[in-house]
Amino acid sequence: MRQGVVRFAFIAAAMAGLALLSACTTTAPTTPQGVRTEAAKPRPAVAPSPAAPELPTDEVATIPSVFPRPELLAGEVPREFQRGTASWYGPRFNGRRTASGERFDMTEFTAAHRTLPFGTLVRVHSLVNGRDVDVRITDRGPYAGNRIIDLSRAAAEELGMLGLGFKEVVLMVPESTPDVAVTPPPARKPMRKPRRPAPAARN
Repeated sequence: MRQGVVRFAFIAAAMAGLALLSACTTTAPTTPQGVRTEAAKPRPAVAPSPAAPELPTDEVATIPSVFPRPELLAGEVPREFQRGTASWYGPRFNGRRTASGERFDMTEFTAAHRTLPFGTLVRVHSLVNGRDVDVRITDRGPYAGNRIIDLSRAAAEELGMLGLGFKEVVLMVPESTPDVAVTPPPARKPMRKPRRPAPAARN
């Protein structure tokens, strides 16, 4: 009987020790089988968009009014020659022979003037929009109204006068251009010969 009591007490003490030991021990959380854990990836940093460059407020884009050409009055200083109205001629006269002997080509920068020598370079300055165009004299005219120069279609287009027809201009010529009359002298009318009296009738 006494041995049974001792055995029971020993078993009870052992169980109490195991309970105390399990209470003091902490277990790490376990991950369910088959589930992978991935570390949170940091989001890529978004680079700030570059700020648009600020343009100076006083900077104005300039567009040339005419296309540059190599002659430009042969590099000479221009002088004013004449003021008046400019006109232009195109398809109806294209291909015809001019007063200088050249064939008129409306796509070239040429013009007709009453007195300037053939081949003279003339800068035509518009008093309407301020544009300039350089032309070469190859023909004579115009002879209508107060017009002082007839431009080819290409020159008129560059001067911005196709829709206008006529435009007030200033003609500039190189300094070395010889002085010529602005308008040709009036043509002299041929003198009429006096009529001879009719012979008297014979009786």
